[in-house]
Amino acid sequence: MVDEMQESAVKNLQDRMLERLSKVIDPELRIDLVNLGLIYGLSMEDNVVTVTMTLTTMGCPISTVLEQMIQSSLEKLPEVDEVKINIVWEPAWGPDKMSQVARMTLGYYN
Repeated sequence: MVDEMQESAVKNLQDRMLERLSKVIDPELRIDLVNLGLIYGLSMEDNVVTVTMTLTTMGCPISTVLEQMIQSSLEKLPEVDEVKINIVWEPAWGPDKMSQVARMTLGYYN
């Protein structure tokens, strides 16, 4: 029973984190990071959230801005004391990572 309650609490927190991240809009593409498929994972230990993500391109000129937006968004959750960003390049990002809504918005109809 305790495990189920903990699992439910973790799921609820992850859902709230994804909801907050879905409000972080890429200023160039004007689509949120979740629908763009840039968020690969979320983990939390001792009230420190680690966001594992990628960018659409290496050397993305707005990567610092995106990191600040992510941190600001997630730090508003009462359970979160600190946010760390882990940018990875594998698996590589591509249009296939986007949601159907994002693909349609950007004109990818594959």
